[in-house]
Amino acid sequence: MYKACNNDNFIRITAMSYQHILVPVDGSAISLAAVKHAAQLATGFHSHLTLISLIAEDPFTGVDFHYSSSIMKEYFIQAQANAEQALTEAAAIAAQAGCKVQTKIMKGVVSAEGVTQSAHDLNADLIVMGSHGRTGLKKFILGSFAQDVLSQSELPVMIIKA
Repeated sequence: MYKACNNDNFIRITAMSYQHILVPVDGSAISLAAVKHAAQLATGFHSHLTLISLIAEDPFTGVDFHYSSSIMKEYFIQAQANAEQALTEAAAIAAQAGCKVQTKIMKGVVSAEGVTQSAHDLNADLIVMGSHGRTGLKKFILGSFAQDVLSQSELPVMIIKA
């Protein structure tokens, strides 16, 4: 139980504890900033921290052209290597904060649904992710992956604005 002072009145604030924090990582500076914050939270709460990287099972779903199996093979090799590199870098950031992590490559849909489904499958109780903090026309044109996760998740989502 924490006490906070507001206008000379003491208010009791119950500290929420998270047992399992999930962070989607894509190797961007924004996702790595989210890892840093999540690692600090996990250390403070003595929580389990899982870093995931999503790989699309079929990135060409719905396209109007035929692609060869060699294209898919090259895609999977490169996607796997990129995911492993991003998770290695993210795990090192968490280790600097004194936090042990689990890393996992999730294959499926690279979307808000993929993140929320991964959180459900891994029994996470908090999702932490980074956001560009775009507004206006940029947000309209480029969208917001973090906003999509926030709107679709039943779990709490902490957005780290980078």
